[in-house]
Amino acid sequence: MRTVDEHLAEILGSVTALPPLDLALLEAQGTVLAEPVTAPVPLPPFDNSAMDGYAVVAADIAAAAEAEPVALPVVGDIVAGDTGVAAIRPGLTARIMTGAPLPAGADAVVPVEWTDGGNATVRISRAAPSGNYIRRAGEDVVAGQVVADAGTRLSAPQIGMIAAVGRARVTVRPKPRVVVVATGDELREPGGGSLAPGQIWESNSFMLTAAVVEAGGVGYRQATVVDEPAKVLEMLHDQLVRADAVVTTGGVSMGTRDVVKEVLAGTGTVDFHKVRMRPGKPQGFGLLEGTPVFTLPGNPVSAYVSFQVFVRPALLAMQGLPPEPLPTVGAVLTEDVASPAGLRHFVRGRLAYGEGYAVTPAETQGSHQLASLSSANALIVLPEDAEAVPAGSHVEVMRLPS
Repeated sequence: MRTVDEHLAEILGSVTALPPLDLALLEAQGTVLAEPVTAPVPLPPFDNSAMDGYAVVAADIAAAAEAEPVALPVVGDIVAGDTGVAAIRPGLTARIMTGAPLPAGADAVVPVEWTDGGNATVRISRAAPSGNYIRRAGEDVVAGQVVADAGTRLSAPQIGMIAAVGRARVTVRPKPRVVVVATGDELREPGGGSLAPGQIWESNSFMLTAAVVEAGGVGYRQATVVDEPAKVLEMLHDQLVRADAVVTTGGVSMGTRDVVKEVLAGTGTVDFHKVRMRPGKPQGFGLLEGTPVFTLPGNPVSAYVSFQVFVRPALLAMQGLPPEPLPTVGAVLTEDVASPAGLRHFVRGRLAYGEGYAVTPAETQGSHQLASLSSANALIVLPEDAEAVPAGSHVEVMRLPS
């Protein structure tokens, strides 16, 4: 058997980052920048008002008070988007809107709430320091500043920032297109009527397609394929035209009808191995016509854990990101746990935070028991040399996507 790290190293040594694409800004949401984005101008590009009010010379209203307001003539209105050049002299004021350019000569803005709101003459009842309610040019971003680094996944704030510096398109690593398919004669599509004896609803491909999306990819769920080698091989070749990667679940163990293993063994560079882990010992990986193919076990928990340990890092690498594991924290184990010797054990659990992190193992740990996975928020990672881990031990915990 090979170790978890050896199998992951082979995978990461075989996948490469997808070629960059030039996309319109909204089409790039969720992708990863392949270039740094810089600001060609400062933001804001000019001094402007942070409030609706009056642009003034601060010295003119230094003595203003509720009991003795200062009266100033209003010489004009300045609105947001005004492209004219405005100016005021000492002893005068101009009404100004939020975002409007500050007129030359003014060094403060008085909010309208500090005044009587006058049109021709305004009475100001509070003093204001120089710079009051003024947004200075470049106080957010200076010209030439990098506002989004290469390797940044573009979510709403980054999309807004890039638009704010005038960019309509960006160069990105696209989301990997991943086809997910489950195989098995016993599987039936959910919603397809009642089950016959020996049949089960197919769930793995739904779960894994959702996991692809959580990892930043585009998931395409392929309908279940029966255990016929010719149909499985035909399906795989058909899907290669739209896939940057293929994930199968089922048919990779030691049974007489493990059709995925039968079809792919020796095809392309796909090989099958036993990996020193629980759940998820039977694994397969390789390139089929240059496309990465991950063959995962059929038990649902085994398939999900295998995805998080092996497929997720590969999808990150394909997006030009570090192939990091799930976020990991240290936690105190609340109950005793037994672990098989020589295997890295991924134990479902509930992680909670009080004075520090504590994790409680799920009551059931069978690789077929999906209920305990759906209620878990973490995987307790027990190393190969751990056999009996008592409560109170400090353990490594992988936080599951929420």
